[in-house]
Amino acid sequence: MKNIFLVGILLVMVSCKKKFQAAPENKSNELATAEMPTAKETLNFVTSAELRETVFYLASDELRGRSTGSAGIEKAAVYIEDKFKSYHVAPYFETYRDHYKAQGMEASNVVGYIEGNDPELKKEFIILGAHYDHIGIVKAVDGDSIANGANDDASGVAAVLAMARYFATKKNNKRSILFTLYSGEEIGLLGSKHLAERLKEENINLYTMINFEMIGVPMVDKDYEAYFTGFDLSNMATKMNGYVDFKLLGELPKAKEFQLFYRSDNYSFFKVFNKPAHAISTFDFTNFDHYHKVGDEAELLNYEFMADLVNKLLPAFETMSNTTTQEIKLNE
Repeated sequence: MKNIFLVGILLVMVSCKKKFQAAPENKSNELATAEMPTAKETLNFVTSAELRETVFYLASDELRGRSTGSAGIEKAAVYIEDKFKSYHVAPYFETYRDHYKAQGMEASNVVGYIEGNDPELKKEFIILGAHYDHIGIVKAVDGDSIANGANDDASGVAAVLAMARYFATKKNNKRSILFTLYSGEEIGLLGSKHLAERLKEENINLYTMINFEMIGVPMVDKDYEAYFTGFDLSNMATKMNGYVDFKLLGELPKAKEFQLFYRSDNYSFFKVFNKPAHAISTFDFTNFDHYHKVGDEAELLNYEFMADLVNKLLPAFETMSNTTTQEIKLNE
């Protein structure tokens, strides 16, 4: 997550932004029962083992903290590509790579694609994303100088890859889905900014964008599983809760206080497309003490919790991909 404590510039941005108010909810469209996932179908699809494998590799010392432009982040990109290939997830562009320049360095996003199975709805896109870079080598603490970035944001990458495996297996999404992993987040949301602008130039019909940011540990004393940044800017969280029929996503006051909506890759898509684009996170400012530190290690994450969260999210995303109209909208 791009530095959440540097908020001065963002407060100026917020003072200038349009005020949003909640809009009336529309009744959900009826979907064919056969097309709808059930808790029984999805509850155990994603395993803690697969999430653990991804995080332990991406956050290993071998990758040296995955700073953009480094040899370590290139290894991470190859790992992501290999996962897409093994799941039979197609590249959206000619290859999986979306190349760009990041502060003079060669950089790339990695983009997978599962086409929708409806002749018309497949022209609409849902984007599921996370950033695979971190801050690299930092000042040593007790001889350790590698900021491994397990929670930030190998956890989010693991979730996106697991969801790509799910949709590639089920093949029951009417809308098309892009699985997007970004570099350059820690140095200014550069990768997501580049990809959003490129997709806008290609005139894709973006429906929603959901970003996964620091989901490796459960929140403390909350009555929901994860929080939505920019909760009140659209009806997405409310709709997703309705799709699963329980309070899966909530609003964290601290997220609004620190303007986290503007601090991660969802904001790039919101800014470029003006469509619902949010981040899902479980970092609640009390449950993880290693943000941007060398202590952000893979063994500290709760992989059973992560698997449970992703399995609970999957029915909501599958419903989102199959509604006959675009139910999710920005609030006016």
